[in-house]
Amino acid sequence: MGQSAAAGMVVDLSVEGEARSYAREVESTAYRVVQEALTNVHKHAAGAKTYVRLAHRVSEIAMQVENEPPPEAASSARLPSGGNGLVGMRERVSALGGVFVSGPTEAGGFRVSAVIPAS
Repeated sequence: MGQSAAAGMVVDLSVEGEARSYAREVESTAYRVVQEALTNVHKHAAGAKTYVRLAHRVSEIAMQVENEPPPEAASSARLPSGGNGLVGMRERVSALGGVFVSGPTEAGGFRVSAVIPAS
């Protein structure tokens, strides 16, 4: 598991399985899901510890971005949102036959999960 701090964000990264090449649409969709989910954390939960999990499986690639609740000071200082990020992620994943789920966690954070068929 790796940890990095980018733009004031602490991110724990874990990768399961062997990385491999996927169809261009699968790779770009997986990338965009993680990118948009991290953007949402930055906009709506700045400073929250965030976990990114990526799993390379036999017939699919799975990703999950989950953040803890934001620190108190950050919870009131939210950046404006266009409001289409989650809808766009869902549409991209569904177009490839995948499954997309997002919503609040019991701990007060937020989770975005997607599973995309590898071919």
